Amino acid sequence: MVEIKNIRTLLAENPFFEGMSGAHLETMAGCGKLVRFKAGEFLLREGEKADTFYLVREGEVAIESHVPAAGPLYVARVGAGGITGYSWLFPPHRNSFDSLALTNVSAVALGGTCLRDKAEADHELGYQLMKRFAQVMLDRLQTTRLRVLDVYANGRTTDAAAS
Repeated sequence: MVEIKNIRTLLAENPFFEGMSGAHLETMAGCGKLVRFKAGEFLLREGEKADTFYLVREGEVAIESHVPAAGPLYVARVGAGGITGYSWLFPPHRNSFDSLALTNVSAVALGGTCLRDKAEADHELGYQLMKRFAQVMLDRLQTTRLRVLDVYANGRTTDAAAS
């Protein structure tokens, strides 16, 4: 028999929300819905309006940034339990990265405007969200920095070898 879980339960089971109060989980669940993406579909597009973040339940998502004349620069891969999308938190509310479904993906989509309004009304909720997303942003920044250094080092090695 298949167990059907509500959004609050799905949030509570995710490590990203560990330690959040039941009341905050219930509040956030009111901003959520279940979504699916087929392999090759974008969850988020760099530069487009950011008003959603996704809690990946199943599947894999590539987080990438477009580099002119070079194509996508891989930043991270997110699987079950991972999060993609934090730009909904910060004006001008534009996505910083692409999020591409590498496989079929099921996720919980949480609405940014809804969450911002609720966080404004409950500053403890806002603090809890900001604390968690700050860690995600730090991890992505470090990963991106290493990727850029790797690209630079490989380019320098190639240039040095050619001289």
